[in-house]
Amino acid sequence: MSKKNRLTYLPLGGAGEIGMNCYVYGYGPKGRERFIIVDLGVTFPDMDTTPGVDLILPDIAWIEERKDRLDAIFITHAHEDHIGAIGHLWGRLGAPIFARAFTAHIARLKFEEHGLDELAIRTVDAWPETVAAGPFSVGFVPVSHSIPESSALVIDAPAGRIVHTGDFKLDETPGVGEPFDPALWAEIARPGVKALVCDSTNVFSPHPGRSEASVGPAIAELVANAPGMVVATTFASNIARVRTLAEAGRAAGRSVVLLGRAMRRMITAGVEVGILTDFPPTISPESATQIPRENLMLLSTGSQGERRAATAQLSRGKYLGLTLKEGDLFLFSSKTIPGNEKSVGRIVNAFSEMGVDVVDDHTDKYHVSGHANRPDLARMHQILKPQFLVPMHGEHRHLREHVKLGAESGLHGVIAPNGVMLDLSGNRPEVAEYVETGRTYLDGRVQIGALDGVVRDRIRMALNGHVIVTLIVENDEPLGDAWCEIMGLPETGLSRAPLVEVLEQDATQFLMRADRKTLKDDDRLEEAIRRLVRKSAQNEIGKKPEVTVVISRLTG
Repeated sequence: MSKKNRLTYLPLGGAGEIGMNCYVYGYGPKGRERFIIVDLGVTFPDMDTTPGVDLILPDIAWIEERKDRLDAIFITHAHEDHIGAIGHLWGRLGAPIFARAFTAHIARLKFEEHGLDELAIRTVDAWPETVAAGPFSVGFVPVSHSIPESSALVIDAPAGRIVHTGDFKLDETPGVGEPFDPALWAEIARPGVKALVCDSTNVFSPHPGRSEASVGPAIAELVANAPGMVVATTFASNIARVRTLAEAGRAAGRSVVLLGRAMRRMITAGVEVGILTDFPPTISPESATQIPRENLMLLSTGSQGERRAATAQLSRGKYLGLTLKEGDLFLFSSKTIPGNEKSVGRIVNAFSEMGVDVVDDHTDKYHVSGHANRPDLARMHQILKPQFLVPMHGEHRHLREHVKLGAESGLHGVIAPNGVMLDLSGNRPEVAEYVETGRTYLDGRVQIGALDGVVRDRIRMALNGHVIVTLIVENDEPLGDAWCEIMGLPETGLSRAPLVEVLEQDATQFLMRADRKTLKDDDRLEEAIRRLVRKSAQNEIGKKPEVTVVISRLTG
């Protein structure tokens, strides 16, 4: 085993995708490194590829096998794709969690939901305070983003300084949270930065990012001129935007109502940790039903079309006694995340059928991104002047484009998607090894592997339907006819006869002519019946359903 120390970077999630962020840093001789984790996030399922799944978590098996050498977990901010998995996965790791006050507050709420020890979560002040974790010294540097107290991490190791940006933008007037401070970043760069591990989300956006403050006047004007009730949705975690919307409502003489648990929880958290001191007064949904609708401003969860959120329920007719009517205004003060277009589109069409005027995100007047655009990334490169660039937080095309952007200013970049471990010790990053990574599904209360076959079988049943065939065999002879039950299949096929009857007749005929060798062997009999029923169904309805064969054996 080598005695040479190495500094390693390994993404287990978030590199080659947007979401499910989980990054591992290590230092020490190979096989004896000490580790830290940055972020434990989730991504969200969809009905096309992961039906029935509640959440998708990173596969942490690799670091779990080495948890005796794991010194700490650092959470950059409280978005679900960075913090959402801690309640589900922390019990398998056990290391202390460090975060700033707002993020730590959200983390403790998650621990409380899972019955975990909240003392494992430790609150840290912003830079220049640092945390010692094995061979690492880690500091939280304030950055602007669409949630309060977001932080980049300065990770110092004997082999050099790494800056892990987390999610960030260059905003000097963010509303809530700390503004971008170029002097602070220049100070951080002064000792030299070995590696910049950097957000790549908006690398394709060619114009400098706009400030959060820029959307306030447009929102205020829109709300002031609306004749009926106004409802607005945004990301509940974007407290600055929620406050902007609430202030627009108050300025227009409207009573403000928060709809949805996540919205109330985030505002409460902001007030409790002291970062939100001037939020406009609100009223309850029950009180709102007694106020003229033209005097109401509702702020609802569900900007991405989430089926159970307040926005979707309003689109289906009613939420907590509140309804939308012709002449009302609905504002999406948010960007539709790729993959959610259908869900959001259904809601927009439902509101349109009600006569509600919908203002969405395509004008860019009422929403700004929380991520740095291409010129802002270039500016961060220029300030930090790292020895090399490691793009993260993006699909492969984002990572590749970010490397190209770095090259424009002479930076050497390397693409390292999930599972690619880099050795950052030398003058150029090198691939140290490849680690098997994947996804873990939270399916109800159980965590299952993405390759376990559970979701695959669910998809196959959804696509093809299901047939249960029941047989009774006595003394290796069929007893009576086979009988079938069908689910998710048409009742009749091409022959115009009931599908169940066709399948039962074909299965029974097979039983009557099957040889004793087949009738004595459950596996052989099950496979023969399964093939027969699938073929019969194919002839009748053009589909090969999933088939379950139940064999009951009686002995004389």
